[in-house]
Amino acid sequence: MKLSRFATFSSSVLLAVGLALTGAGAAQAAQPAASTGYVALGDSYSAGVGSGSYDSSSGDCKRSSLAYPKLWAAAHSPSSFAFVACSGARTGDVLSSQLSALSSSTGLVSLTIGGNDAGFADTMTTCVLKSEATCLAALATANTYIDSTLPGLLDKVYSAITAKSPSAHVVVLGYPRFYQLNGSCIAGLSETERAAINSASDHLNAVTAKRAADHGFAFGDVTSAFSGHEICSSDSWLHSVNILDLTESYHPTAAGQSGGYLPVLTAQD
Repeated sequence: MKLSRFATFSSSVLLAVGLALTGAGAAQAAQPAASTGYVALGDSYSAGVGSGSYDSSSGDCKRSSLAYPKLWAAAHSPSSFAFVACSGARTGDVLSSQLSALSSSTGLVSLTIGGNDAGFADTMTTCVLKSEATCLAALATANTYIDSTLPGLLDKVYSAITAKSPSAHVVVLGYPRFYQLNGSCIAGLSETERAAINSASDHLNAVTAKRAADHGFAFGDVTSAFSGHEICSSDSWLHSVNILDLTESYHPTAAGQSGGYLPVLTAQD
Protein backbone atom coordinates (compact mmCIF):
# COMPACT_ATOMS: atom_id res chain seq x y z
CA MET A 1 0.00 0.00 0.00
CA LYS A 2 2.36 2.55 1.10
CA LEU A 3 2.26 3.86 -2.38
CA SER A 4 2.00 7.57 -1.76
CA ARG A 5 -0.30 8.02 1.20
CA PHE A 6 -0.43 11.73 0.45
CA ALA A 7 -1.22 11.19 -3.21
CA THR A 8 -4.01 8.76 -2.51
CA PHE A 9 -5.45 10.48 0.52
CA SER A 10 -5.38 14.08 1.69
CA SER A 11 -5.35 15.23 5.27
CA SER A 12 -8.28 17.50 4.57
CA VAL A 13 -10.31 14.51 3.49
CA LEU A 14 -9.67 12.56 6.62
CA LEU A 15 -9.96 15.47 9.00
CA ALA A 16 -13.45 15.92 7.60
CA VAL A 17 -14.32 12.38 8.54
CA GLY A 18 -16.36 12.18 11.72
CA LEU A 19 -16.95 8.68 12.80
CA ALA A 20 -20.34 9.74 13.74
CA LEU A 21 -21.08 6.49 14.90
CA THR A 22 -24.88 6.78 15.40
CA GLY A 23 -27.59 4.80 16.88
CA ALA A 24 -29.98 1.98 17.68
CA GLY A 25 -32.00 0.96 20.79
CA ALA A 26 -31.79 -1.74 23.50
CA ALA A 27 -34.44 -4.02 24.85
CA GLN A 28 -35.80 -3.54 28.30
CA ALA A 29 -39.56 -3.92 28.26
CA ALA A 30 -42.30 -5.97 26.70
CA GLN A 31 -44.16 -2.99 25.25
CA PRO A 32 -44.55 -3.44 21.49
CA ALA A 33 -42.44 -0.67 19.94
CA ALA A 34 -44.75 -0.05 17.01
CA SER A 35 -47.67 0.81 19.31
CA THR A 36 -45.60 3.35 21.21
CA GLY A 37 -43.04 5.99 20.32
CA TYR A 38 -39.65 5.40 18.72
CA VAL A 39 -36.65 7.69 19.33
CA ALA A 40 -33.40 7.37 17.34
CA LEU A 41 -30.41 8.85 19.15
CA GLY A 42 -26.70 8.79 18.35
CA ASP A 43 -23.97 9.77 15.94
CA SER A 44 -23.49 9.81 12.17
CA TYR A 45 -23.91 6.07 11.78
CA SER A 46 -27.46 6.46 13.04
CA ALA A 47 -28.04 9.77 11.25
CA GLY A 48 -27.23 8.05 7.96
CA VAL A 49 -24.17 9.99 6.87
CA GLY A 50 -22.89 8.32 3.72
CA SER A 51 -26.29 7.18 2.44
CA GLY A 52 -27.34 10.46 0.79
CA SER A 53 -30.86 11.89 0.60
CA TYR A 54 -30.25 14.27 3.52
CA ASP A 55 -32.97 16.35 5.15
CA SER A 56 -31.86 19.93 4.55
CA SER A 57 -33.55 21.03 7.76
CA SER A 58 -31.16 18.83 9.76
CA GLY A 59 -28.18 20.97 8.77
CA ASP A 60 -24.78 19.63 9.79
CA CYS A 61 -26.43 16.65 11.50
CA LYS A 62 -27.01 15.25 7.97
CA ARG A 63 -29.99 13.05 8.79
CA SER A 64 -30.88 10.84 5.85
CA SER A 65 -34.21 9.45 4.70
CA LEU A 66 -32.23 6.27 3.92
CA ALA A 67 -30.87 5.85 7.46
CA TYR A 68 -31.94 2.72 9.31
CA PRO A 69 -34.11 4.59 11.88
CA LYS A 70 -36.16 6.15 9.07
CA LEU A 71 -36.44 2.81 7.29
CA TRP A 72 -37.55 1.06 10.48
CA ALA A 73 -40.16 3.74 11.22
CA ALA A 74 -41.52 3.55 7.67
CA ALA A 75 -41.90 -0.22 7.96
CA HIS A 76 -43.44 -0.29 11.46
CA SER A 77 -45.44 2.96 11.77
CA PRO A 78 -44.75 3.73 15.44
CA SER A 79 -47.21 6.05 17.16
CA SER A 80 -44.53 8.75 17.13
CA PHE A 81 -41.00 9.01 15.74
CA ALA A 82 -38.23 11.37 16.82
CA PHE A 83 -35.05 11.24 14.73
CA VAL A 84 -32.40 13.24 16.60
CA ALA A 85 -29.16 11.37 15.78
CA CYS A 86 -26.50 13.80 14.60
CA SER A 87 -23.23 13.57 12.70
CA GLY A 88 -20.22 13.99 14.96
CA ALA A 89 -22.14 13.36 18.18
CA ARG A 90 -20.28 12.23 21.29
CA THR A 91 -21.72 10.95 24.53
CA GLY A 92 -21.87 14.50 25.91
CA ASP A 93 -23.91 15.64 22.91
CA VAL A 94 -26.46 12.89 23.49
CA LEU A 95 -26.78 13.99 27.09
CA SER A 96 -27.01 17.70 26.34
CA SER A 97 -29.09 17.89 23.18
CA GLN A 98 -30.80 14.60 22.29
CA LEU A 99 -32.44 13.22 25.43
CA SER A 100 -35.26 15.77 25.36
CA ALA A 101 -36.84 13.62 22.64
CA LEU A 102 -37.44 10.86 25.19
CA SER A 103 -40.51 10.51 27.39
CA SER A 104 -42.27 7.97 29.56
CA SER A 105 -44.29 6.90 26.49
CA THR A 106 -41.21 6.04 24.43
CA GLY A 107 -41.33 2.36 23.58
CA LEU A 108 -38.17 1.92 21.50
CA VAL A 109 -34.82 3.70 21.61
CA SER A 110 -31.90 3.03 19.29
CA LEU A 111 -28.42 4.53 19.18
CA THR A 112 -24.81 4.26 18.10
CA ILE A 113 -22.34 6.23 20.21
CA GLY A 114 -18.75 6.05 21.44
CA GLY A 115 -16.65 6.09 18.29
CA ASN A 116 -16.20 9.85 18.28
CA ASP A 117 -15.36 9.85 21.99
CA ALA A 118 -12.61 7.31 21.29
CA GLY A 119 -11.16 9.59 18.60
CA PHE A 120 -11.45 7.22 15.67
CA ALA A 121 -11.46 10.04 13.10
CA ASP A 122 -8.11 11.37 14.29
CA THR A 123 -6.78 7.83 14.52
CA MET A 124 -7.73 7.14 10.90
CA THR A 125 -6.00 10.36 9.86
CA THR A 126 -2.86 9.25 11.67
CA CYS A 127 -2.94 5.82 10.09
CA VAL A 128 -3.34 7.14 6.56
CA LEU A 129 -0.82 9.96 6.72
CA LYS A 130 1.90 8.60 8.97
CA SER A 131 3.98 5.51 9.48
CA GLU A 132 2.71 2.08 10.40
CA ALA A 133 4.36 2.33 13.81
CA THR A 134 2.65 5.67 14.48
CA CYS A 135 -0.69 4.21 13.36
CA LEU A 136 -0.37 1.25 15.70
CA ALA A 137 0.58 3.56 18.58
CA ALA A 138 -2.49 5.72 17.92
CA LEU A 139 -4.70 2.65 17.93
CA ALA A 140 -3.17 1.53 21.22
CA THR A 141 -4.01 4.95 22.69
CA ALA A 142 -7.60 4.64 21.45
CA ASN A 143 -7.91 1.17 22.96
CA THR A 144 -6.65 2.48 26.30
CA TYR A 145 -9.31 5.21 26.22
CA ILE A 146 -11.97 2.65 25.37
CA ASP A 147 -10.94 0.61 28.43
CA SER A 148 -10.38 3.40 30.94
CA THR A 149 -12.70 6.29 30.09
CA LEU A 150 -15.43 5.28 27.67
CA PRO A 151 -17.29 2.85 29.99
CA GLY A 152 -18.09 5.64 32.44
CA LEU A 153 -19.30 7.91 29.65
CA LEU A 154 -21.54 5.19 28.26
CA ASP A 155 -22.92 4.52 31.74
CA LYS A 156 -24.00 8.17 32.02
CA VAL A 157 -25.83 8.03 28.70
CA TYR A 158 -27.49 4.69 29.39
CA SER A 159 -28.58 5.71 32.90
CA ALA A 160 -30.05 8.94 31.55
CA ILE A 161 -32.03 7.04 28.91
CA THR A 162 -33.48 4.76 31.57
CA ALA A 163 -34.40 7.73 33.75
CA LYS A 164 -36.25 9.45 30.91
CA SER A 165 -37.87 6.33 29.39
CA PRO A 166 -37.93 3.58 32.03
CA SER A 167 -40.20 1.25 30.00
CA ALA A 168 -38.42 1.61 26.66
CA HIS A 169 -36.82 -1.26 24.77
CA VAL A 170 -33.30 0.08 24.16
CA VAL A 171 -31.11 -1.25 21.36
CA VAL A 172 -27.48 -0.16 21.25
CA LEU A 173 -25.95 -0.85 17.84
CA GLY A 174 -22.25 -1.35 17.25
CA TYR A 175 -19.91 -0.47 14.39
CA PRO A 176 -18.76 -2.59 11.45
CA ARG A 177 -15.20 -3.62 10.74
CA PHE A 178 -13.76 -1.27 8.14
CA TYR A 179 -11.63 -3.60 6.05
CA GLN A 180 -11.77 -6.95 4.36
CA LEU A 181 -8.30 -8.37 4.90
CA ASN A 182 -6.41 -9.65 1.87
CA GLY A 183 -9.05 -7.98 -0.25
CA SER A 184 -9.02 -6.10 -3.52
CA CYS A 185 -7.27 -2.89 -2.38
CA ILE A 186 -3.96 -2.38 -4.19
CA ALA A 187 -3.01 0.81 -2.35
CA GLY A 188 -3.65 2.40 0.99
CA LEU A 189 -2.94 1.02 4.42
CA SER A 190 -0.86 -2.07 5.09
CA GLU A 191 -2.59 -5.30 6.03
CA THR A 192 -1.10 -4.93 9.52
CA GLU A 193 -2.76 -1.54 9.90
CA ARG A 194 -6.07 -2.75 8.49
CA ALA A 195 -6.09 -5.70 10.88
CA ALA A 196 -5.30 -3.42 13.82
CA ILE A 197 -8.12 -1.03 12.87
CA ASN A 198 -10.55 -3.94 12.66
CA SER A 199 -9.36 -5.17 16.04
CA ALA A 200 -9.95 -1.74 17.57
CA SER A 201 -13.50 -1.72 16.17
CA ASP A 202 -14.09 -5.16 17.69
CA HIS A 203 -12.75 -3.90 21.01
CA LEU A 204 -15.04 -0.87 20.96
CA ASN A 205 -18.00 -3.14 20.24
CA ALA A 206 -17.08 -5.55 23.05
CA VAL A 207 -16.83 -2.76 25.64
CA THR A 208 -20.06 -1.16 24.40
CA ALA A 209 -21.91 -4.48 24.47
CA LYS A 210 -20.81 -5.11 28.07
CA ARG A 211 -21.98 -1.69 29.25
CA ALA A 212 -25.30 -2.11 27.38
CA ALA A 213 -25.89 -5.53 28.93
CA ASP A 214 -25.16 -4.20 32.40
CA HIS A 215 -27.95 -1.66 31.90
CA GLY A 216 -30.38 -4.29 30.63
CA PHE A 217 -30.15 -3.06 27.03
CA ALA A 218 -29.91 -5.15 23.87
CA PHE A 219 -26.77 -4.93 21.74
CA GLY A 220 -26.97 -5.22 17.97
CA ASP A 221 -23.68 -6.49 16.54
CA VAL A 222 -23.46 -5.49 12.87
CA THR A 223 -20.09 -7.09 12.06
CA SER A 224 -21.65 -10.25 10.63
CA ALA A 225 -24.15 -8.24 8.59
CA PHE A 226 -21.28 -6.29 7.01
CA SER A 227 -19.10 -9.37 6.47
CA GLY A 228 -18.13 -9.47 2.80
CA HIS A 229 -19.10 -5.81 2.41
CA GLU A 230 -16.14 -4.08 4.04
CA ILE A 231 -13.74 -1.72 2.28
CA CYS A 232 -11.49 -3.77 -0.06
CA SER A 233 -14.34 -6.21 -0.79
CA SER A 234 -15.99 -6.50 -4.20
CA ASP A 235 -19.28 -5.14 -2.82
CA SER A 236 -18.41 -2.59 -0.16
CA TRP A 237 -21.18 -1.11 1.99
CA LEU A 238 -18.71 1.41 3.44
CA HIS A 239 -17.23 4.47 1.77
CA SER A 240 -13.47 4.72 1.63
CA VAL A 241 -12.35 8.27 0.80
CA ASN A 242 -15.15 10.04 -1.07
CA ILE A 243 -13.62 12.97 -2.93
CA LEU A 244 -17.01 14.32 -4.03
CA ASP A 245 -18.30 14.48 -0.45
CA LEU A 246 -15.53 14.22 2.10
CA THR A 247 -17.82 13.89 5.11
CA GLU A 248 -19.07 10.53 3.83
CA SER A 249 -15.67 8.84 4.09
CA TYR A 250 -15.67 5.69 6.27
CA HIS A 251 -19.45 5.70 6.69
CA PRO A 252 -22.05 3.16 5.51
CA THR A 253 -23.64 3.55 2.10
CA ALA A 254 -27.40 3.33 1.60
CA ALA A 255 -26.93 -0.42 1.14
CA GLY A 256 -25.07 -0.56 4.45
CA GLN A 257 -27.99 1.13 6.19
CA SER A 258 -30.69 -1.06 4.62
CA GLY A 259 -28.75 -4.32 4.38
CA GLY A 260 -26.49 -3.97 7.42
CA TYR A 261 -28.04 -1.89 10.18
CA LEU A 262 -31.79 -2.22 9.52
CA PRO A 263 -31.97 -6.05 9.77
CA VAL A 264 -29.97 -6.00 13.00
CA LEU A 265 -32.28 -3.43 14.59
CA THR A 266 -35.33 -5.31 13.34
CA ALA A 267 -34.06 -8.53 14.88
CA GLN A 268 -33.73 -6.78 18.26
CA ASP A 269 -36.99 -4.82 18.34
